Amino acid sequence: MTGTLYGLGIGPGDPELITLKALRIIEKTPIIAYPAPDVGESLARAIAAPHIPPGKTEINMRMPMIPGQFPAHNVYDRYADEISFHLRKNLDVTVLCEGDPFLYGSFMYLFIRLSNKFPTCVVPGVSSLGASAAAIGVPLVSRNETLSIVPGPLDEIELIDRINSSQAVAVMKVGRHFKKVCRVINRLGLNQYAHYVEHASMSNQITLNLDQVDANKVPYFSMILIRRPKEGHDL
Repeated sequence: MTGTLYGLGIGPGDPELITLKALRIIEKTPIIAYPAPDVGESLARAIAAPHIPPGKTEINMRMPMIPGQFPAHNVYDRYADEISFHLRKNLDVTVLCEGDPFLYGSFMYLFIRLSNKFPTCVVPGVSSLGASAAAIGVPLVSRNETLSIVPGPLDEIELIDRINSSQAVAVMKVGRHFKKVCRVINRLGLNQYAHYVEHASMSNQITLNLDQVDANKVPYFSMILIRRPKEGHDL
């Protein structure tokens, strides 16, 4: 017998957007693990904090956030070993993941290392896509429209191709790539249809037009949503 590994999506930032299933699992599992930067607090831990009872064993998974060096495979190997130690003792382990575990979620790197060895349950979470659309009050897509999810680190030519071929686009992981993404949007003549959101659903949430954004202060947790206009008034 071994413990079960849980990968919990805990939503985009608002603690009230944690699902009832995730809440139940947090309450019952003795071991709670979560990613964190080299220095500073874990965002995943902060989101779930109101729901974590005292007395849990916590694994603070410090991850290097250096561009070009993520995911750090040796780091995930080490924490996979630490989690395995508890699972082999028949203790359940919950890994917290911002948003949804399988939408650019860090949990997937533990999943590929552990799911073939231990019982594993992935609990989907509210993603930043839905939170950002709600923040700006613009639907992501409707009817037969298509939505493309595009990571900001892509090179400029590929960004142009991806954005230009879609009716609606969510550019994620904008951060230091903001200026490049804006150049692409301006080149395609889509500036008036683009909406910027940072820290969606959190207490410090901000929504702006692109020309209002300080390009030197764009955080990693920011997104640009683009939806081309439709004829008539139908969504």
